[in-house]
Amino acid sequence: MPETQQTKTTRLHPDPAVGLSARQVEGQIQKGLHNGGSGVKTKTEGQIIRENVFTFFNLLNFALAAAVILVGSPRSALFMGVILSNIVIGSFQGIRAKHTIDKLSLLSSPKANVLRDGRKATIQVEEVVLDDILLLTAGNQVCADAVVAAGECEVNESLITGESDPILKQVGAPLLSGSFLVSGQCSAQVEHVGADNYANQIAGDAKHMKKRNSEIMDSIDLIVKIIGFAILPIGGLLFWKQYFVLGDTFQGSVVSTCAAMVGMIPEGLVLLISLAFAVSVLKLSRRKTLVQDMYCIETLARVDTLCLDKTGTITEGSMQVDALMPAEGHSEGEMREALTALVHTLQDDNPTFLALKDYLPGESGWYASATVPFSSARKWSGAFFPGKGAYVMGAGEFILGGAFQTLYPQAKAYAENGQRVLLLARAEGDFDGKELPAGLQGLGLILISDKIRREAPRTLRYFADQGVDLKVISGDNAVTVAHIARRAGLDNADKYCDATTLHTEEDIRRAVSQYAVFGRVTPQQKLAFVKALKEDGHTVAMTGDGVNDVLALKEADCSIAMASGSDAARTVSNLVLLDSNFASMPLVVQEGRRSINNLQRSSSLFLQKTIFSALIGVLFIFINYTYPFEPIQQTLISSLTIGVPSFILALEPNKDRLQGKFIFNVFKMCVPAALTMTANIVLLCALCAPMGLTAPEMSTLAVILTALTGFIMLFKISTPFNSLRGFLFGSLLTAFLVGLLFLGEFFSLISPTLPMLILLGPTLLFSIVFMLALLHFTDHVIANSQSPMYPFKKKRPRHRPPAGRGQPPAPL
Repeated sequence: MPETQQTKTTRLHPDPAVGLSARQVEGQIQKGLHNGGSGVKTKTEGQIIRENVFTFFNLLNFALAAAVILVGSPRSALFMGVILSNIVIGSFQGIRAKHTIDKLSLLSSPKANVLRDGRKATIQVEEVVLDDILLLTAGNQVCADAVVAAGECEVNESLITGESDPILKQVGAPLLSGSFLVSGQCSAQVEHVGADNYANQIAGDAKHMKKRNSEIMDSIDLIVKIIGFAILPIGGLLFWKQYFVLGDTFQGSVVSTCAAMVGMIPEGLVLLISLAFAVSVLKLSRRKTLVQDMYCIETLARVDTLCLDKTGTITEGSMQVDALMPAEGHSEGEMREALTALVHTLQDDNPTFLALKDYLPGESGWYASATVPFSSARKWSGAFFPGKGAYVMGAGEFILGGAFQTLYPQAKAYAENGQRVLLLARAEGDFDGKELPAGLQGLGLILISDKIRREAPRTLRYFADQGVDLKVISGDNAVTVAHIARRAGLDNADKYCDATTLHTEEDIRRAVSQYAVFGRVTPQQKLAFVKALKEDGHTVAMTGDGVNDVLALKEADCSIAMASGSDAARTVSNLVLLDSNFASMPLVVQEGRRSINNLQRSSSLFLQKTIFSALIGVLFIFINYTYPFEPIQQTLISSLTIGVPSFILALEPNKDRLQGKFIFNVFKMCVPAALTMTANIVLLCALCAPMGLTAPEMSTLAVILTALTGFIMLFKISTPFNSLRGFLFGSLLTAFLVGLLFLGEFFSLISPTLPMLILLGPTLLFSIVFMLALLHFTDHVIANSQSPMYPFKKKRPRHRPPAGRGQPPAPL
């Protein structure tokens, strides 16, 4: 290991059986020799508040409010009530979501077992100090660079070196952080902590490499940029025209200009989107799902391909004994007695051994004088019992060699059925060190299989019904994986492929379009599978729990890890299922659908006002009329036809399947309303002089027609009505009529006059007919000319696969 400042520090040399004392630990912490922070980093409360307060649009609103107050029209600054409410709500929900994520992150954060004062303690990874004694067993991730102090183990260093073969580590051998114990157990003294070890690099760098993947936010960012670019020039030209061309007062010019600019600002849109996703985060947290990237909720709802890691997703990650099959001349009872003695003597802790331990819980009176633990190199373990003989269990071809041929046909038949087959053998003599004894004879076969998660068939069926293409990927034998997939109810489980036969990128591209099950897949191949699917235009989600899944998890559009899996997998994933329950994923999809569908409706309300305000802002630069709205009137219209309904509708239940792109769906809904509102104002300007309307009369009519067009739009997006939508629509329309009839002076409105009443009927009829015509046009002409991208629709692969390796090509 490279020399660092830590290696130059005076080192402690604790007894591997005792560990550091409490005083020594405190001393190391005071010197800063601890692992430091790790896990999910969330924003501070101050950052959340600042991000909600100091936005471009908020600062612009503050400036506009100051302008109308300084010119003596403080009532026109009422729109700031909406802005302040947005800030308070956004900050509150953001802080609430932060606290929820922090609590869940603490529960799912990596833990370490250490020996201190002779006692085992479980602590957070960041609390590990230099020279701590780590207690490591199979399945543990090494959280800090260390050196084996006692015991021996086999380690997988694929995350670091890319080499997946287990490496034997004995006393004095280095353990690199980020590696995993495959078998064995040991005590190890920590050599590096903090920034000097691999664990922090995995938890820090890998976490922040992935770019935000949100169609909604990308669309909103584009809209905000366009508005931000246009709003100041339009406002400046309007003020110039009002003050210098029309000769309006300075106060009137400022108020009119502020009204136009306030109308162009979608003040609650960005907040609404963040709020909707924050609420989704809170809802999912109650379902034991930690959302580490809130926008992944949207992404998972749009996926069309889901890559599933077999272990931990379809299976529980544990094994079960199906049966004991004694060889000719031996009995099942004989096998049970010998196996019971072995499982209570050996200290193996791999899944196969644990399955046998669960299957044979009884006690044994046999005493062992010698044991040989399991290793991936030997492929067997055993013990010698004086007076009973030596018993060995493991891979038959490694134990009996050529003599295994007598049992091979039977073992092969079981293996082809997806079962793992072990041999139990016996010899009279003892082991020669760690070599097999002579004269071994097979007693029988042990049949073991993966435990299928109880919820897996139902969840796989849900995604299949939604049109999501499912791919099962595993490092195990392809035949075994295919049988497990079939037991779990996967369609096309018979279309499987051995990944060792895939040598080029072209092979991989063809395979991922043809096969549903992949075996013998390396970590690099998993990454290549995800890349190939993305290059073919798919939106890819990936589940995983092991260190070998990390590369693919980082590359996937949406990554999901099990809390029971590795620290590295949890760190790089967008979602962590805290109860390791695959059945939670449909809930995430449904939550994403609710957010997206509702946000499309609510966003259309905001953008109709923005488009309308921009159009008439430009229009009134060139026509010889005073801008018809005041800021307080914009506040009345926006609050009742946009602000209140958008927030309520955004949080409604909605399980409709997604169709089309967000931006097209929003514009298809909002453009007809915006054009209708603009046409209303143009018509009023045309009829103003012939009817002899005064400026206050025209302003009041403009407010009425714009608000009623907004209510028509609200009516459309609220259909079909339920009790909530009906009550909401009726209440808001009543509130507008109350404001119009009883609070007219406050909102700078006048009582209806005869010319106003004469114009109101025809113009209102024109609004309805014109908007219905535009809606018909957008629904049929534009919708038919667009090629809607159905998120759950399977896409035609670019590469027509040839006849596969032993399997027929998948139908295109």
